[in-house]
Amino acid sequence: MHVPDGFINAPVSAAAGLVAAGAVAAGLRGARRELDERTAPLAGLVAAFIFAVQMLNFPVAAGTSGHLLGGALAAILVGPWTGLLCLAVVLLMQGVLFADGGLTALGVNITLMGGVAVLVAYVLFRGLVKVLPRGRRSVTVASFVAALVSVPASAAAFTLIYAVGGTTGVPVGKVLGAMVGVHTLIGIGEAVITTATVGAVIAVRPDLVYGARGLSAPLKLRVDGELVDAAPAPARVPAARPARRIWAAGLAAAVVLAGFVSFYASASPDGLERVASDYGIDEKAEEHAAAESPLADYGVSGITDARLSGGLAGTIGVGATLALGTGLFWAARRRAASTPDGASTPDGAGGGPSDTSRVTEHA
Repeated sequence: MHVPDGFINAPVSAAAGLVAAGAVAAGLRGARRELDERTAPLAGLVAAFIFAVQMLNFPVAAGTSGHLLGGALAAILVGPWTGLLCLAVVLLMQGVLFADGGLTALGVNITLMGGVAVLVAYVLFRGLVKVLPRGRRSVTVASFVAALVSVPASAAAFTLIYAVGGTTGVPVGKVLGAMVGVHTLIGIGEAVITTATVGAVIAVRPDLVYGARGLSAPLKLRVDGELVDAAPAPARVPAARPARRIWAAGLAAAVVLAGFVSFYASASPDGLERVASDYGIDEKAEEHAAAESPLADYGVSGITDARLSGGLAGTIGVGATLALGTGLFWAARRRAASTPDGASTPDGAGGGPSDTSRVTEHA
């Protein structure tokens, strides 16, 4: 759902840019509280992984495709503020290097995918994990629902922005129905990808999943026929080597997805493109300012082999996103370490242990 230049008029685009700039500034401050030595490198990887998966359009209806937004995935893995920054990095790279998503619409896109999607997903996720039984299964269930809802929520937010600053006269009711309808289908794919990714990480290193921290149930001991809480065990800091393995595996997956699997992605227009084409919203679309970029349209200029061109462009994108994201998050982490009010807490916002162990009963 990358909004191109021309869909939204200049005043509203500028206002969205100010909102996005304020959100990114708040995100930089909030990320200092979310990041620690383990999660700072992971945050850069999450941005690169989202970039890669967004290249994989999947069919959702006849002649229509969808792709991951990534708001829920980023928020659950690394925290809402850091997740917002992840999406901002991805959208900046896509707009500047690949002519994907308008430059004048960058604020709109960050607001929709980095703001609305992250906010809706994380608020819903936290609400669900509070009412569901503690455990890893609850995290995956909450991830599925949060990701599913975040996509049509972003589509509805686009309709609201269009109602205020749209450059065509298409009735808002028609746009809302079409956008929410097709993006609900896309949300199912978003939910599957998000749940699979969160589940894979939480199965190996639950302490690295921001949304899973503080969800462990206390150890139970049976004393005289009754279950009582056992004394908490000393906190253990996981070894750095397994974290490096997670990072290496994630990077390898991102490179494979962007460099090889993306060649087989659906070529059908995504949800926004389809609705814009069907209802004439794209009549005022403008040529992208970076249309002459050597990486425009996810291909390397001068390379005629489509498979090689697209694969190389995707790999370059993963590397560039990883470099920018990691540098940004390490800078935020270093800033946090140097300020008294910005120190992060390794156990996360949940305030509890950093694993998600199940209730254990000893006879």
